[in-house]
Amino acid sequence: MTYENLDAKLVNALLGDGRASLRSLAEDLDVSVTTVSNHLSDLEDDGVIEGYTPKVDYDAVGYDVTAVIQLQVEGNALPDVTETLKEHRQMTSVYEVTGDYDVIAIGKFEDTDGMNDQIKQLLTDPDIKASNTSVVLNAVSENEQFELEVRED
Repeated sequence: MTYENLDAKLVNALLGDGRASLRSLAEDLDVSVTTVSNHLSDLEDDGVIEGYTPKVDYDAVGYDVTAVIQLQVEGNALPDVTETLKEHRQMTSVYEVTGDYDVIAIGKFEDTDGMNDQIKQLLTDPDIKASNTSVVLNAVSENEQFELEVRED
């Protein structure tokens, strides 16, 4: 097994079970526990694996409203606006994008009143020139990660 294949297989195994033990990973991949530990440390140090977190079903804990917020921003204010959005605890994703809008943010809210309050607060920023908000009707696929390609020798 090549180094790249082992790393991809480790990542894929953890995508399937983020709580897998070093021993079970080693057994599944037919390598030593030390090899798994060393490769995981390298993947963490290189920033490939950024952490081990639970997948939360926000609907199940009362955040039933998902909003996609698009913003046009004054050019030099883009870093400030994206930092402000990032600091909002209910914004799950913030992207700088090309196209008609400069920023797309995804937020989770308990209800439309809470969503409206946060959006109105954002729009008081004079650097935001225009906005468009869409409420998600049905999340067909959300926060999914994909397995890495494993190259066969």
